[in-house]
Amino acid sequence: MKNILLLFVATLTLSCGVSRAHENPAPELLPAHTVVIRGTRTIPPAWTLRSKPATAQHAMVVSAHPLATQAGVEILKQGGNAIDAAVAVAFALEVVLPDAGNIGGGGFIVHRSAAGEVLALDYREAAPAGATHDMYLDSAGNVTDKSLVGHLAAGVPGSVAGLYAAWKRLGSLPWPTLLAPAIRLANGHIVDSARSRDITNDRELLAQFPASRAQFLPNDSAPAPGTLWKQHDLARTLQLISDSGPDVFYRGQIADLIVAEMQRGGGLITKNDLRAYRAKWRTPVELTYRGYTIYSMPPPSSGGVTMGEILNILEGYDTIPALGTPAYEHLLAEAMRRAFIDRNHWLGDPDFVQMPIERLLSKSYAASLRSEIDPQHATPTPPSITTGGGVHTTHYSIVDAKGNAASVTTTLNGGFGSGVTVTGAGFLLNNEMDDFASAPGKPNMYGLVQGEANSIAPGKRMLSAMTPSIVLDRGGKLFMVVGTPGGPTIITTVAQVILNVLDQRMSLADAVAAPRIHHQALPDVIHYERDGLTEATVRALEAMGHRMEMRRGMSGIVAAIQHTAGGWIGVADPRYAGGALGY
Repeated sequence: MKNILLLFVATLTLSCGVSRAHENPAPELLPAHTVVIRGTRTIPPAWTLRSKPATAQHAMVVSAHPLATQAGVEILKQGGNAIDAAVAVAFALEVVLPDAGNIGGGGFIVHRSAAGEVLALDYREAAPAGATHDMYLDSAGNVTDKSLVGHLAAGVPGSVAGLYAAWKRLGSLPWPTLLAPAIRLANGHIVDSARSRDITNDRELLAQFPASRAQFLPNDSAPAPGTLWKQHDLARTLQLISDSGPDVFYRGQIADLIVAEMQRGGGLITKNDLRAYRAKWRTPVELTYRGYTIYSMPPPSSGGVTMGEILNILEGYDTIPALGTPAYEHLLAEAMRRAFIDRNHWLGDPDFVQMPIERLLSKSYAASLRSEIDPQHATPTPPSITTGGGVHTTHYSIVDAKGNAASVTTTLNGGFGSGVTVTGAGFLLNNEMDDFASAPGKPNMYGLVQGEANSIAPGKRMLSAMTPSIVLDRGGKLFMVVGTPGGPTIITTVAQVILNVLDQRMSLADAVAAPRIHHQALPDVIHYERDGLTEATVRALEAMGHRMEMRRGMSGIVAAIQHTAGGWIGVADPRYAGGALGY
């Protein structure tokens, strides 16, 4: 491949990230002096004032909240490894980032040991035993909102089981040590403006449910910035988990509170559902791109396979056009389109459906898809093809002092999940059931039109877009740890950050800051971030036959780590207020 010389008019710096996903708060208007990188306008320079990349010689943590990041570093400094820190960050996020922190949800971990062993852990939520194929349809066959709001929207939570399973196999410090930071935060921490704003933005949802209203809307409003916020019920829940592990959550006192909440609101999760839940170790997806190796999550996450198709298609081009040019955005969108058609037609829970993964990830199949791309014209997505997640998802990346790496993405799905807080337990339940195809052939909350492979069935895990990933350099050494929230944009965001580093030769900070596009086959449209493309590029893409639409919010919020000659650099996306910290 011919290396492309990148000429930068200015260099951005950043390092703050978040947990918001498919529709993040609209970014501020770009000022007249916004810097330009190769024809593409970037994030406002003002954002860089709060977002400087972190550098460290030994270890690094990047998460969606500075306090959670600090919890992870605290554990690393006590001699903990990447999984120990991941557990600490996860429980801390439950406290300080309630719209996405998620003991009431689920997620995925991709872990690479310093010795080179790569593992993938699936603790995705599962449909309760009482779930049925058409449970969210009305008498006319239309999808209701019951998969989005309220008790019926919740799948069986997997996070506590998953985090414990990861610790049992890979952790080193005592389990209670890992929960201590979260318990301390639950007993009182200062609310910042970003999190106060998040609660305010979802006030209408939270106010519908008494326990949520009591916890998140004291005096009928969100805790104000600077408030010392104490979450007594949550602190007690975390202490129980610290003392008893997952048994108290799936069989004991917390399980009783979950079931009582389900009965109170007409939900489906039973004690038997909770007892039956298991986290599952999966074989990671292994990809190659221009000599680099990428490990990512397999089904029931669609992330690794779909990203693999995108990268395989683009790998066949010896010369990659410059970021922000019509030629580049066109090729990128066409690769995304083809990968998403396959994603949602074929992929689902591997315990329920057969999938042609080997064929989908083959270089020869990518070549056949590439041959269909017209470099001058868009290829409309056939409307008859069924193609086919979480809004409030969060990602964190960790490298410890020995070189073990953890890439972790977890979710409640929607912002604050179902809106239901478990009375007496202090945590929100997910609304992950909407990630199933409630009505195959009809769009879900992300506009994804999915197929029968992802239909609802008891015990089945809903298809996800989460794409926690680890990248090795051409010599097989750890190079990057990367992931993001963002619903379907997770896949395209992670792919673009990797492409920005490997093809566009950007620094990690610039690669994360650069504007992103998204195409998911149906609806047949390129979504781009506000002012992320020049007007000339937008017009040129429209002339090629693309429908263009500026997003209301942002496309993903990345947490990434890269190895450098001096150690590690951590970047938390400047699109929101997270944090990167190392030592």
